Amino acid sequence: MNQFAFAKQLLDFNRTTFANTFGAMCMFQEQSEKMMTTFVEQADWIPSEGKKAISDMTAMLRKSCSEFKKAVDENFVRAEALFKGADQTQAQ
Repeated sequence: MNQFAFAKQLLDFNRTTFANTFGAMCMFQEQSEKMMTTFVEQADWIPSEGKKAISDMTAMLRKSCSEFKKAVDENFVRAEALFKGADQTQAQ
């Protein structure tokens, strides 16, 4: 097996590992968000400004997670293109 095929397999393994880990983290975050939302809705002692701050925080976290996932996916594509281009150059 040449080094580029091994690197591609390693890249695929890392992509799959990231996707699975990120998916599990998102499920955990969604459940935590649901619990926090339920708690905040039932807590009469939390002022409306505090409830809005918590809502804004969860929205920002969701947006940040999606931007992070997008950046990682783009970089996986770049790395794959790099290995593909190097493999084709070596084959010639």
